[in-house]
Amino acid sequence: MRIATWNVNSIRARVGRTVDWMVREDVDVLAMQEIKCKPEQFPYEQFEEAGYEVIAHGLNQWNGVAFASRTAITDVETAFPAMPGFLKGVEGPDQPQEARALGVTIDGMRLWSLYVPNGRSLDDPHYAYKLDWYEALAAYTRDALAADPHLALALMGDYNVAPTDGDVGDPSLVPGLSTHISPPERAAFAALEQAGVSDVVRPILPTGYTYWDYKQLRFPRNEGLRIDFILGSHAFADRVTDASIHRNERKGDAPSDHVPVLVDLADDGDDDDRPMIF
Repeated sequence: MRIATWNVNSIRARVGRTVDWMVREDVDVLAMQEIKCKPEQFPYEQFEEAGYEVIAHGLNQWNGVAFASRTAITDVETAFPAMPGFLKGVEGPDQPQEARALGVTIDGMRLWSLYVPNGRSLDDPHYAYKLDWYEALAAYTRDALAADPHLALALMGDYNVAPTDGDVGDPSLVPGLSTHISPPERAAFAALEQAGVSDVVRPILPTGYTYWDYKQLRFPRNEGLRIDFILGSHAFADRVTDASIHRNERKGDAPSDHVPVLVDLADDGDDDDRPMIF
């Protein structure tokens, strides 16, 4: 099975590119972020013609997450427990939740498409919201794996954090001034991993960016960031046989500013039943 994540930056603007890539790369499941549309506005037809079922969660022209799968999708959730909300100028626990999380079960695996809040600036309320969001996600992950240590869990998406200096090639990010690289954000990412998941791509591909800003010739200069990840539990990670970052999808006409990240999985974590060839 091939599973991927991609911040498509408006699915209606890039449905052709998205479906063409999925068919070309023989992708079975795609987690999408920043679809920027409500479910009734999603371009289902193109996916269905290519053999994919789609579940979408969006509230307006911002944010939004979705899954496309060749295999049946069940157990759909549009938030994880205690996921915080946000509304500019509003404080307190009753802020509305944004369309930033979508959980599904596919082929016995629990998969999430996640679009972590950006943070905006170090002194913006959105930054505190981002850290709270990470804390709640880590708590969910810890509780889910405590309840089922053998759960094949994958948290996929745009994390809006570059966890190490090696994930940063954009010179506009300044330590002490910029989001995405601040110590609290990196600590929040590390705490999520400590809750029981790990980056399943980095051991195979230790380098490579997944995002390049549209401005200042960032892509031609390869001044990018690695902020899109597939974090998996032990049961998920044990099935990963290969991984790839599809840099070429940043090229061409009207690309997203992010590129797909893909992993190949062995069946049920065990391929011993395959016939031996001598």
